[in-house]
Amino acid sequence: MGRTSDARSRLIESAFGLWFARSYSDVGVNEICAHAGVRKGSFYHFFPSKSDLALAVIGEVERRFQTEIVGVYLEGPDVPPLERLEKLIEHNYVVAVAGKDESGHVYGCPIGNLATEMATQDEVLRGRLDTFFDHWAAAFTALLDEAVARGDVPPHDTRTAGLSLLAYVQGVSVLVKTRNDPSLIRTIGPTIVAIASAPAAVAA
Repeated sequence: MGRTSDARSRLIESAFGLWFARSYSDVGVNEICAHAGVRKGSFYHFFPSKSDLALAVIGEVERRFQTEIVGVYLEGPDVPPLERLEKLIEHNYVVAVAGKDESGHVYGCPIGNLATEMATQDEVLRGRLDTFFDHWAAAFTALLDEAVARGDVPPHDTRTAGLSLLAYVQGVSVLVKTRNDPSLIRTIGPTIVAIASAPAAVAA
C-alpha cells in the first residue's frame, strides 16, 4: 500500500501535477494512483470520488496561494501596494518561463484551467472554484483599499476594481497559455497596474 502516512498528500500532488499539465478529464484515478505510488483501494479510503480529490487539490492550491501569493505579494505594508502588484506580475512571468523551460509549454493557471473545464460539468466543483475566486478578488480589493488609504489612488469602488483585476489576470493567463508565450505577461502587465492605479479612467 505504500507509505500510508503521506499517501493522501502524494495523491493530491500527483493529481495537481497531472491535471495541470493535461486536464482533469484526461487523467483518471488509475493514472493518479500509479503516479503517486498508491493502490487504488487506498485512494478510495481517502477520497470517495475523483471529484472529492479535486476539492482537496483546490484546497491545497488555495493554501499555497494564501501563503505564497497573498502573504508575499498582496500583503506587506513595508512595500507600497502598487509596487507589490508589479512584483506579483514579475513573479508570474518568472514562473511561466520556468514552466516553459522545463516542459516546453506554458500551462496557465491551474484554478482557471479547472474552472474553464469543469464549471459546467460539476456543480460542487463550480461552487468551490467560485469561492476560491471570491477570495482572490477579496485579496486584490484589500490591496486597493490600502492604496486608497495611502493616497496612492483616488477613492473608488475597490470591490469592483478587485474583481476586474482578477478577470484581467485570468484573461492574461489564457492568452499566455494559448500563445505559449510568457513574454505577454510583461507586455500586458502595465495595463493590469493601470487598472489598479486609475480604475475610474479604465472603467470609463
